[in-house]
Amino acid sequence: MRAARITELGQPPELCDVERPTHGDAIVEVETVALNPLDIAIGSGRFYGGHPPLPYIPGSEAVGRSRGGKRVYIFGEGLGGKRDGTLVEVVAFPEEAGIPVPDEADAALAVACGIAGVAGWRSVADRAEVGGNDTVLVLAATGTVGSVALQAARLLGARRVVAAGRHAEALERTRGLGADATVRLDGEADLADRLKEACGGDGPTVVIDPVWGEPLAAAVKAAAPGARIVNLGQSAGPETTLTSSDVRGKQLTILGHSNFALSRDELAESYLQLLDHAGAGRVRIDYERFPLERVAEAWERQAAGDGKAVVELARGRVPGGSPGPGFDSER
Repeated sequence: MRAARITELGQPPELCDVERPTHGDAIVEVETVALNPLDIAIGSGRFYGGHPPLPYIPGSEAVGRSRGGKRVYIFGEGLGGKRDGTLVEVVAFPEEAGIPVPDEADAALAVACGIAGVAGWRSVADRAEVGGNDTVLVLAATGTVGSVALQAARLLGARRVVAAGRHAEALERTRGLGADATVRLDGEADLADRLKEACGGDGPTVVIDPVWGEPLAAAVKAAAPGARIVNLGQSAGPETTLTSSDVRGKQLTILGHSNFALSRDELAESYLQLLDHAGAGRVRIDYERFPLERVAEAWERQAAGDGKAVVELARGRVPGGSPGPGFDSER
């Protein structure tokens, strides 16, 4: 059967043929796989949790069909991190660990709601518990995690939502997703002042942080007293320097989020909430479809941060179905 495999760290996966797994009923025929910064980090050797023995099949999530015909979303169980992952036509995965996906859902949209979408959604809805009195600052708001977090904050009634990112054109598009103001993540010397001003002068009461590094340090300086800060990534760097007087003087709360720490029920609840919003058009998730034959291109696109790449191993729409909002036509 067809698969894509990494043979050297730092290089994109290559097409190959592998043996079909034989695990009784614990078989999922893969329809779609979303690539994520997590996969790129593992494949480059940068992930703190290591990588499977080389060569290995990457991919940490997928949507597919179980042997019983149920459509499921699969994540966890070591996929793509401790063992071979999902960029293969058939995966051995316990059926009871899969999350049911409605048959009418487009498989590409369904998988795009996964790792990055859940992180963005849950950081706002559950970790920060955003409400109507909050001013929410989203760092890296132009990525999938950030754009979902921004839209989640708006859906939950935040008083003001501010998008921060490095690219002016992409930042401008966040206004169409509900951002009240935008801030370029450049000019570090005055970044804290610009963040505070964009948040209305008092600073954000919630910071959603997929980046860590210097942007987070600036956001801490800008934060309002009693602010909650949720960290869920380190794309700007694994370390930063925070001033004790900022943290204790303003009595800030710094929270962490990892999808790997979620129970199956917690993951299912957040995933299905987001999928419902995305399917109804209340949350937009932009992605680009690639066939398995173009997996190296999809990998490079994801590594460059140019949107979310979804690899299709089988057509994921039911007869008569249509792609949901957020569908990005094939190239």
